[in-house]
Amino acid sequence: MARESFADEDIAELLNQRFISIKVDREERPDIDAIYMQACQSLTGQGGWPLSVFLTPDKEPFFAGTYYPPTGAYGRPGLKDLIQLLFDQYQKEPKKVARVARQVAEVLQPRENAPEQLEEADAHSCFRQLQQTFDPKFGGFGSAPKFPTPHNLMYLLRYHRWTKNDAALEMVTATLDAMADGGIYDHLGYGFCRYSTDRRWLIPHFEKMLYDNALLAIAYTEAWQVTSRQRYLSVAKEILDYCGRVLGGPEGSYLAAEDADSEGVEGKFYVWDKAEVLAALDKQQGPMFCQAYNITEEGNFEGKNIPNLVGTDLTRVANYHNTEPNLFKSLMESCRRKLFTLREERVHPHKDDKVLTAWNALMIVALAMAGRAFGEEKYLARAKEAYGFIQQKLTESGRLLARWRQGEAKHKGYIDDYAFLLWACNELYAASLDLVWLARARELAEKMRELFWDPKDGGFYFYGNDGEELIARPKEAHDGALPAGNSVAARELLRLARLTGDPELQAQAEATLGAFAGQVKRYPAGHCFMLQALLQSLVPGKEAVVVGDLENPETKKFLSRVQRSFLPEVSLLAAKRPEEFREIAPFAAGIKPGQETQVHLCQNYACGRPETDLARVQSQLVQDTPPG
Repeated sequence: MARESFADEDIAELLNQRFISIKVDREERPDIDAIYMQACQSLTGQGGWPLSVFLTPDKEPFFAGTYYPPTGAYGRPGLKDLIQLLFDQYQKEPKKVARVARQVAEVLQPRENAPEQLEEADAHSCFRQLQQTFDPKFGGFGSAPKFPTPHNLMYLLRYHRWTKNDAALEMVTATLDAMADGGIYDHLGYGFCRYSTDRRWLIPHFEKMLYDNALLAIAYTEAWQVTSRQRYLSVAKEILDYCGRVLGGPEGSYLAAEDADSEGVEGKFYVWDKAEVLAALDKQQGPMFCQAYNITEEGNFEGKNIPNLVGTDLTRVANYHNTEPNLFKSLMESCRRKLFTLREERVHPHKDDKVLTAWNALMIVALAMAGRAFGEEKYLARAKEAYGFIQQKLTESGRLLARWRQGEAKHKGYIDDYAFLLWACNELYAASLDLVWLARARELAEKMRELFWDPKDGGFYFYGNDGEELIARPKEAHDGALPAGNSVAARELLRLARLTGDPELQAQAEATLGAFAGQVKRYPAGHCFMLQALLQSLVPGKEAVVVGDLENPETKKFLSRVQRSFLPEVSLLAAKRPEEFREIAPFAAGIKPGQETQVHLCQNYACGRPETDLARVQSQLVQDTPPG
């Protein structure tokens, strides 16, 4: 619509003569987007983007819709006609317009819900719904267009750990394998595109978003922890490499996105002619690469080729060319580097250079998790650097801001900013075992409660009590492309409660689960992150409190083994002396130190006898890990 209508001088003049035109960046003002998207759904029964909403001077919506062509087409009214029609209606029947607007505004107000409680049955219902929509042939859920939805996969990994249901893990691995094979993944420069337009993950919408890649790096990292499959480790690292190389912003920050278009053509940067590939590679490598990555004369995308591994058996390709597997792998990597270098000479897609707090927080989570799981300090260092940017550039008088761009920080942070950064602090602690991160997590949790908590019905409002007053103050729990702020808050508050022994944090998390229980029960699969919090509350937690010489080789080996494992129910606390826990986790401050490093296994904040046989404790903690 920007190209077709808003840049058209006749339409712009018509629009500006009859209305005050306001363009909203939904990534900078997700509060406005959330409210008026709900209005669109109320008025039309569906939503989507681009979103066009027509308001009264009181900001109440009386008409809404998504895409409108300049003139009538595809069975849709044209924007020109619509502008005139709505203007005439407003002039002739202002009372009718006002009545419709008032009714819609009332629908947008939060409704009181009868108290309900999430139960174990809801976790099973979510699994069954995901199973019903799962595509057993190509992975993923539903039909085209297909979105990665990594938070669904994170739920299934936890459900598998809890129930030992192999079908849950199979859905995860099938989806991760299919996405990594598809054209949605950039096999030359790494990173995932926004979504696939087809069932096979072959033809993407070529835009690359920071949040997608952060969440997918998390999913691949956790899948590696569970299965030990080398490919998942490789893909996770490649995603992080892409984000650092292409989306890396000032002073350790990360930019929002890379566009789909270059030179005005979607995907032009990414696609190849077969002749172009053969010319770039030698006579041995060219045919081999084309066969492996499905590069053909006719192409798979508008006469060009998107490199992909859909349906490719690499072992068979290697055998066909009489090439030993390790040599074949080395040759394919050589081809990738040559084509990547050639591609770098093309006109690159434009970057959206906003630095968004919530999305950077997700990137911090991904980096810290990779640092912990893979035992690589460089990722943890990058995570700390990104956190430092938020602290220095996106915090004003203790208040998080939502967006930084070209030296300017704007917009008071939303629940997503606080909840995602709380998750980041918890991950930074899990990776470093530095208690300063738990202190920062507690400060964030307290500020989050101050600004967003609904003391009457529970749950967190979307924008703070110090923010601009809009026509409604929504509370959201439904997962979209991003997990809902309330869902992340619930899970991370439970996690922080177990680490610190704070029952108030646990009560707040449980109240959040209760506030949205009715909504979650109606459609569990739309609330997978909230149900991760439910699983966390259902599974008895284990707190492993380590006291002693943390630099001792045996202690380091023990800590590393626990940190690298997929143990969502285990909270690991470590310090040289018990008194270091006094301000952060008082329940552990009374432990008596011994001559050797001790581990106390605690449940419900009550700690058992000290154990000095670290191998035995390690076995107790990880013995239930599903086999790879």
